[in-house]
Amino acid sequence: MTMVRQAIAIDSRSRERLMALMREMTELENPNSVQQMKQWLSDNGLETDTLGKKAVKELLKTAPAPLGEVLSLRQQLAKSSVKKYQAMENAACADGRCRGMFQFYGANRTGRFAWRLVQLQNLPQNHLPDLEEARALVRSGDYDALDMLYDSVPEVLSELIRTAFIPKPGCKFIVADFAAIEARVIAWLAGERWRQEVFESGGDIYCASASQMFHVPVEKNGVNGHLRQKGKIAELALGYGGSVGALKAMGALEMGLEEEELQPLVSAWKSSNPNIVKLWWDVDRAAKTAVKDRSSTETHRPRQ
Repeated sequence: MTMVRQAIAIDSRSRERLMALMREMTELENPNSVQQMKQWLSDNGLETDTLGKKAVKELLKTAPAPLGEVLSLRQQLAKSSVKKYQAMENAACADGRCRGMFQFYGANRTGRFAWRLVQLQNLPQNHLPDLEEARALVRSGDYDALDMLYDSVPEVLSELIRTAFIPKPGCKFIVADFAAIEARVIAWLAGERWRQEVFESGGDIYCASASQMFHVPVEKNGVNGHLRQKGKIAELALGYGGSVGALKAMGALEMGLEEEELQPLVSAWKSSNPNIVKLWWDVDRAAKTAVKDRSSTETHRPRQ
């Protein structure tokens, strides 16, 4: 809790400093206002419809020096992950432990677990080479040292969030994730055998998918390696009925794909995965039958 409270205090001081810098550079009353900031950028020759995270990241690639610096400051100020320290302080019990982090059957449509309060399933990763030293500075409340040694105090605070949780004596925390779980499950349910063979052999599903879609061998960092990115975005967006809109939402345009490439990409993925497409429509039909006839229906029951 010492670490948490110091992080909250440092974040408050950091935000005050960032706001002061932005006011000085822009002469705006509230540089955190989207409307005021968009107008200031426009007055200085940079037009944008939005100041969302993705848009700002793209603008930073080409924005001239003073505008880029202001956008970078705003990006730091908008970092929401540091709010998790406040959530920890609110959630901690008298003994310093957090409880009620997961809710069984939290999503009433799918039945999956839901995370509550601090949201442990959505913690920023940490890649600081000197993690222990950075943590010690935060825990001691040394804002000046952090500001001198690191480019972004909010970024440091974000990367230290996981370290605020301490396992009880004799225990340790393990960070784990399922590998391509959505792609594996949909292949198994639909009986898309070529995909299951890729997973069984330890292959790269993005390369295999691109190979199926474009009918050429695809190897990561090898032959036709440029097609792997198209296989990847297709896998992430299309497995559960997504189309062009899903590709855009997953960042296809930011990855360098052109608008006119998207629909052919959808069509190529569907033609490579006919059993999955069939599953979509069989499930759709079963759901409509259940509602219409007020009866139980089933389809694609997994074979043991």
